[in-house]
Amino acid sequence: MEKLRQAGVDTICYRSRHTVYFENKYGEDSNNRTQRVLAKADPFTIEEMRPLEARVFHLGSLLADDFSAEVVKYLATKGLVSIDVQGYLREVVDEDVRAIAWQNQKEILAATSILKLNEHEMEVITNSTDPRTVARQLASEGHDLTLIDSKLAAQGVKEVVITPGSYGSLIYADGHFHEIPAYKPRQVVDATGCGDTYSTGYLYCRLQGMGYAEAGRFAAAMCTLKLEHNGPFDGTIGDIERIMK
Repeated sequence: MEKLRQAGVDTICYRSRHTVYFENKYGEDSNNRTQRVLAKADPFTIEEMRPLEARVFHLGSLLADDFSAEVVKYLATKGLVSIDVQGYLREVVDEDVRAIAWQNQKEILAATSILKLNEHEMEVITNSTDPRTVARQLASEGHDLTLIDSKLAAQGVKEVVITPGSYGSLIYADGHFHEIPAYKPRQVVDATGCGDTYSTGYLYCRLQGMGYAEAGRFAAAMCTLKLEHNGPFDGTIGDIERIMK
């Protein structure tokens, strides 16, 4: 918390009995990992969300009950909602992380503007291994459901971002696909948090008014830099531009 504040980030911490404590183990292929959860945090509530103001709310959930459908729908009345689906597909049994179906999927998609998922998550959600089919399906699902709350009537998934690890990424928006290549890292040191890094770069660029493809390339370059060392991304705009060139 203090490091974030020293970096100039406005930060609010809501107290919980525990923080989420993940153990990730990677094999030779950094795209595959096994996980255990050694501690679990309390879910976020609507009351905790009320004082927050933003143009975009990005929900990087770790477990299925972190952000309920009611919390997502509430945030959609305040700004655009961006979701990384990974947490919605995980439950904890003892300490083991197990894949589950996405509860309240249609309800949450209808309140979500930007959706990010990887190749494993898209197959769990749609039973399809074709990213283009998945992107179209998720975009249409978000608009199929008519919600009682009129404030949400214009919501629905407008941007689908699929990130198959080291194979690049695919963005579907405004009825068009944008294929984003991956930039090869000098070495792979730590893959944990690459999805979060991609979302950070992508949303940063979109909020600056950049196009989908440019935002995707910027995010991909951030991921390359992130892969090359342990811990969170700590590069500069100059570092990112160097990778993009």
